[in-house]
Amino acid sequence: MTRRLLAGAVSAALVVTLAACGGTTKNDSSSSGAAPQSTAQADPNAASKQGVKMAFLPKQLNNPYSDIEVGGGKVALDELKGEYKLVGPNDASASSQVSYINTLIQQQQDVIGIAANDPNAVCPSLNQARSAGIKVVAFDSDAAKDCRDVFINQATTQGIGEQLVKMASELAGGSGEIAILSATPNATNQNAWIDVVKQELAKPEYAGLKLDKIAYGNDDDQKSFQEAQGLLQSFPNLKVIVSPTTVGIAAAARYISSSSYKGRVAVTGLGTPNQMREYVKDGTAKEFALWNPADIGYLAAYAGVALASGQITGAEGQKFKAGKLGEYTIGAGGEIVLGPPTVFDSKNIDQYNF
Repeated sequence: MTRRLLAGAVSAALVVTLAACGGTTKNDSSSSGAAPQSTAQADPNAASKQGVKMAFLPKQLNNPYSDIEVGGGKVALDELKGEYKLVGPNDASASSQVSYINTLIQQQQDVIGIAANDPNAVCPSLNQARSAGIKVVAFDSDAAKDCRDVFINQATTQGIGEQLVKMASELAGGSGEIAILSATPNATNQNAWIDVVKQELAKPEYAGLKLDKIAYGNDDDQKSFQEAQGLLQSFPNLKVIVSPTTVGIAAAARYISSSSYKGRVAVTGLGTPNQMREYVKDGTAKEFALWNPADIGYLAAYAGVALASGQITGAEGQKFKAGKLGEYTIGAGGEIVLGPPTVFDSKNIDQYNF
């Protein structure tokens, strides 16, 4: 069956698939559908194809962090003479992403790059895409392993979780109450980091820290602002809000900087220098961490073209070159780690502009 005919058949099948996706949760692994297994052999010496059509589907559009990520993907595709496309919902929901995946299948994209809002809810459609010959590169927030070819991870999950606790402990002076302001309850990456945070807090060196609550701002600025306000009202002895999401940390910092809590409650987590600069300079956020999000999209695009060119298949140990970032090796489970996070503070924040 030709790819065009297969795509048409897939489109019809998706009408049925769509109805099963809306209520999927992170524990519903049975919804991932049949997982196409690649039997192709990688040829590391194969030439990079030109004209590769890669579509980026971030968690949501008009998110400053996502905008930087996909911008890096466009730069890479320009270098590789590929075709860049950006689509996505205005809300951070998995059901909204599914409809875009289905459209991308019909449009016969070569590669889909996705930051999944739910690891399993998007799986049936992603596997339909892979059955139609489309390569799938998860970036930022992983899809389930059996419905994508590779995953571009910002840093190791362990490293990020450890860094979050280290910063919280420093800001709390080694003891006191902390709270987490996360994205959505099903966000794969945030939940993985939070699991590591919990493990770290169980260690003797962090016995003085108490985690009061994990709140969710749904990566919405206003809701995150209100959740930060609610945390401070509910826990008057709170010392630190840890927000592992750029929307949440900026909203929490904005609330604290303009309230009576300024100077008494610290905020840290993962944010962009441009979003957090004023709060670092006014003392609200003494330190926070992040990687260069543009490099995530850049690496995702190079991985996508390498997959489409047959240089890699996603198997552990395979290597590929990613332009200015150098050579990468695929790890277990198809994971490709960008690198360690950078800690930003008043001493170095003006060295960065993103």
